Amino acid sequence: MPPSNFAAARSLYNRDSVLSASPARLLVMLYDRLLLDLARAETAQLGEDWPVASAQLLHAQEIVAELVGSLRPEVWDGGPGLLAVYNYVLNGMVQANVRRDVTKTRECITLLEPLRTAWHEAALKVSMHEAALRRDAVG
Repeated sequence: MPPSNFAAARSLYNRDSVLSASPARLLVMLYDRLLLDLARAETAQLGEDWPVASAQLLHAQEIVAELVGSLRPEVWDGGPGLLAVYNYVLNGMVQANVRRDVTKTRECITLLEPLRTAWHEAALKVSMHEAALRRDAVG
C-alpha cells in the first residue's frame, strides 16, 4: 500500500475507532492522548524545541478543556476535586508553555498519570461487566 493510502486508511480507522467507542473507552483514549502530548512536550522542552513543545502543550490543554466541559461535578462526591485538578493542570500547562518550564510539564504528568491508570481500570471493569451481561442474556 503506498504511503498516502496507508495514511488515509489509518486516519479512517482512527475515526471509526472514536465513533464506535463507548463513553468509558473515549475517556481512556483522551487520557492516553493527553499523556502522550505531555510526554512529547517534555521531550521537546528538554531538546529546546519550543515550537513542538508549545504545539503539544496546546493540544493537551484542548483535551483537558474537553474533560472539564464534559465533567458534571455535581453528580458525584469526587467531581469538585477532579475539577480542581483539571483547573490546576490547565494552569500548569499554560505556565509550562509560557515560561518554557519542563518541571511544570513533569508536574502535570505526575498528577495525571494516576488518573489515567484509574480510568483504565474503571473502563476495564465496565467492559467486563457489560460482557457478563451479554453472556447472561444469551445463555
